[in-house]
Amino acid sequence: MKVLFDRVSLKTSKLVTRQYSTSFSMGIYCLETKFHDPIYAIYGFVRLADEIVDSFHDHPKRALLDRFEEDTWNAIEQGISLNPILHSFQTVVNLYQMDPSLIKSFLHSMRMDLDPKSYDQALLDEYVYGSAEVVGLMCLSVFCEGDSHRYADLKQPARKLGSAFQKINFLRDLKADGFDLGRVYFPNVDLTQFDRVTKKAIEAEIEAEFAEGYQGILALPKGARFGVYIAYVYYFALLNRIKNTPAEHLLNQRIRIPNQQKYTLLLRSYVKHSLNLL
Repeated sequence: MKVLFDRVSLKTSKLVTRQYSTSFSMGIYCLETKFHDPIYAIYGFVRLADEIVDSFHDHPKRALLDRFEEDTWNAIEQGISLNPILHSFQTVVNLYQMDPSLIKSFLHSMRMDLDPKSYDQALLDEYVYGSAEVVGLMCLSVFCEGDSHRYADLKQPARKLGSAFQKINFLRDLKADGFDLGRVYFPNVDLTQFDRVTKKAIEAEIEAEFAEGYQGILALPKGARFGVYIAYVYYFALLNRIKNTPAEHLLNQRIRIPNQQKYTLLLRSYVKHSLNLL
């Protein structure tokens, strides 16, 4: 029965999410149950595309991404795919009538990662919109459940939150992105001269985006609020750890939040949420 294939496909998306990101897995777990599978499906989709451009160095990345994109649109049009990740994703896209332009922008940003490059501000804005902001908007489509007015009201803060998450990832992965993959995302930054002043300017920009994104979290539907807040808390803790790390050390290590600290943050956040102190 197809219902079994649907179920197996969703479990595959969930498995991919849990294997690749404990932070987002915990955030999804803290959403209302009805949102779990759709958000797993979105994460599984973006994770596969990202994996093509970031990890498959001994394989024809461009051809693989071309095929992935073709398979994505076929899955959405036909309402089915033998790729369980794409099958789960098309189900969510069609069920929530997701804007196809979000998917196009995401895949466009993935293509930008195929070749080494240094970004100016315009290219950075274009890349961050497609790689991160639209992922937040995909999730927002699910959370709003067809409420177009709420979606419009929360669209800008959702974009800002996605942008802040992505720029924290850039800081965390400076060495791997810059020296291993040839990507320098921040404009006018020479990694050989990366210093405290440059780092603090980037951190200030991220903090401003976080502040706007936080206001959006408070206005989310109740069933989505705590889960998104958990992701915010984890990334805010990561930003603080980065802020306390000297600029030169960011080029030699990948900053992370230990799992034990994540569980502590989860417990504290749950208490605040329960007492309406967010």
